[in-house]
Amino acid sequence: MLALGAAACSSDKDGSGGPGGSGGSGKDDKPSAAAHGPKALSEAQLKAASFTDGQTVGKYTASEYTLDGPLGDAYTADPAGCQPLVSLAADVSDHDPAAQVQRKVDIPDEMLGVTVDVTLRSYRNGDAAEVMKGLDKAGKDCAGGFTEERAFASGKYLKVEPAEAPDFAAEADEAKAYRFTILDVKGKLKLYEYLTVVRSGSTTLAFRGEIPGTKDMGGIPQDIMTAQWTKFRAA
Repeated sequence: MLALGAAACSSDKDGSGGPGGSGGSGKDDKPSAAAHGPKALSEAQLKAASFTDGQTVGKYTASEYTLDGPLGDAYTADPAGCQPLVSLAADVSDHDPAAQVQRKVDIPDEMLGVTVDVTLRSYRNGDAAEVMKGLDKAGKDCAGGFTEERAFASGKYLKVEPAEAPDFAAEADEAKAYRFTILDVKGKLKLYEYLTVVRSGSTTLAFRGEIPGTKDMGGIPQDIMTAQWTKFRAA
């Protein structure tokens, strides 16, 4: 838990269709339309475009995950069509990313402060657009709630609502933002989390934010999203 304009990224078109063309059906050897999608960025390119360990954004500091990234990537959804809302749009119809980089952004030494998981993913052959379609469909189909299956427990999402798009959304190819109302593990308290995903060409930038307790953080901090977007465009 991106955009239209990143000149360095979205303008990099791969017209070769990749190796193998249409797969040699014997009837039509023309490359598929998807093969002409924007070229996927490498992990090295994503790292160059992402927050660096220790980079500051106002009162927030970015850091690398020492072990695994956001736990949401290991969770599943019931019904399965809600999965994009759980795994930051990672796996939609088997469209796995070609590369990804994950960062955590929070306020150091503040136990009850905002934490934002920032995930940059690149996709092959136009899959990034398909991922966004899956996310959009899940946002509509799962508006009334769903269950998140975790390692040793289940989480109940009561509501999925549209949230405010980032300030730079007009520069992006696509942007989706959601507010989640979730029950705590005891099923008594309502918690609030936010997800914003932006697409630029073959790359998605996903921001998943939460805060301990029942306080509503009001959305992903705009300065975090803008700083990451600005660095991505410049890379």
